[in-house]
Amino acid sequence: MKSIVPSTLLLSSSEIELHYKRPLMDSMYLISNPEDADTILRTYIRPEEIDLCEHFWVILMTTSNRILCISKVASGTTVGVQTNLKYIFQLILKTNAAHVVLVHNHPGGNLKVSASDIKETKKFLRLAKLMDVTLLDHIIITSESFSSFATERLL
Repeated sequence: MKSIVPSTLLLSSSEIELHYKRPLMDSMYLISNPEDADTILRTYIRPEEIDLCEHFWVILMTTSNRILCISKVASGTTVGVQTNLKYIFQLILKTNAAHVVLVHNHPGGNLKVSASDIKETKKFLRLAKLMDVTLLDHIIITSESFSSFATERLL
């Protein structure tokens, strides 16, 4: 019987490979609370970006809250940033992350959580639950300070 799927669309298991090597435990920073996440992120990002436009980062971690990587996943305008959850979950899968902290900035300096912030966080939580990934926090930063969904009991 002839296949109805063109052979160019069929993938054998040897055509896609992922290679993963966890960083050495001694070189991995530990996040114990929102303050740790804020401090570590500020050493990673460029300070001049915070007040320019909205950006979105993810901190990907092991089950023991050791950082596997920090990645900027989106940049937007002065009033918002469009996140791509598919891309974030690709990073989670590639790094074998178990815990995640979402971070974005409010360039205007307002730390108030918006309806859009809550909506995107809930959307992420639904997908994370299906993937057995734990969202530890969603942090909003400004050049002066930060706010935490976990501290505000919004998770």
